[in-house]
Amino acid sequence: MRKTLFKWHSYAALIALLPIIVISVTGSILVFKVEIDSLLRPEHMRVDTAPDTPRVSLDALMQTTLNANPDYELGGWEIFDDKQRSDAGYLIKRNTDEWFKVYIDQYRGHLLSQPQPMDHYLTDWLLELHYTFLLHLKGATVALIASVIMLFLGISGIILYRRFWAKLFTLRFKAAKRILYSDIHKFIGILSSPVMIIIAFTGGYWTLMGIIHEVTEHGGDEHVYIQAPLHSPDISFEALMLRAEQEIPSYKAGYLAMPHEPDRDITFYGKVDSTNPFNSEYGSTVAFDKNSGELLSKTDIREASNLHVFVDSFRKLHFGYFGGLITRVLWCVLGLAPVILAITGLTLYLMRRRYTAKPKRVKPKRVKEKRAKPKRVREKKKAVLESV
Repeated sequence: MRKTLFKWHSYAALIALLPIIVISVTGSILVFKVEIDSLLRPEHMRVDTAPDTPRVSLDALMQTTLNANPDYELGGWEIFDDKQRSDAGYLIKRNTDEWFKVYIDQYRGHLLSQPQPMDHYLTDWLLELHYTFLLHLKGATVALIASVIMLFLGISGIILYRRFWAKLFTLRFKAAKRILYSDIHKFIGILSSPVMIIIAFTGGYWTLMGIIHEVTEHGGDEHVYIQAPLHSPDISFEALMLRAEQEIPSYKAGYLAMPHEPDRDITFYGKVDSTNPFNSEYGSTVAFDKNSGELLSKTDIREASNLHVFVDSFRKLHFGYFGGLITRVLWCVLGLAPVILAITGLTLYLMRRRYTAKPKRVKPKRVKEKRAKPKRVREKKKAVLESV
């Protein structure tokens, strides 16, 4: 059984080698996506304002954005009020399914950038590469398969090398190269497996949900066309946001999902004061009717079902920011473990192939030659037999 599992472990790693390396490297970088964006594009990401400066009305911000970009409609809006980070609007070009991103100063009410495709900036391109390999639905399917294989590798690695815990910090540096590579592979694999299992499971879940949505809602062709706003022109999003914050105690909206599809309504995603460190900043929701503005539903993560809380925890678990900077650094470092595992694992595989390919040298059997007995002994033996 162990030999069979070892073969599956090896072949699965070979099959998904390149996709897992791409996911690993891009994922580790994206742990610090906001910091990288702020460093590379401070004119887009950062706002400089006094601590007591109020936000401009959400309606005014949205109207300013649409006036400057008349060929677009709004699909979503990221809301920040920390006096440091700018808002981000998500635009859909009319009569297409193309999404764009624009940054706006929510305290002065002016745009900080022009609309750019979702993969225009470096980290956004890396994000698209991470989730879809730049191949949209087909790439998402590849990413899902890679996630399943990564999950299997993490679990099977723990099973195969579970006894390595006893000698976890013992690396035989003076041993043969094959033994040293094997020790490094086991060492890195055992240390990183719990994180890899969490990342693979949460990432695979999101990818699967995205694929199901595209296939069921759009027939898999990913074409959703918007020609005009799908909500009533009398809707005040600022008023709805204030009402949402009144519906749930300590609620703070973080993202507004616009009704950019016929079966969608207006939904605010936000955070609440919670003692659970795994509750995300988008775990609580308030939904309103897109025509009347009436309250449709609300979900307080503190009162939600265990399943809802569990799924909501995936965000912090996947990106590793549930424990602040320490866990983010840990996720970033251990997220690169598959690269080392790929190098050591591939090296061990090639070494084994080289060893098994060599013809075995068979030592010739020694044939014992009968020594000729002296003539005198033969004659004596013959005389004895004749005398009997």
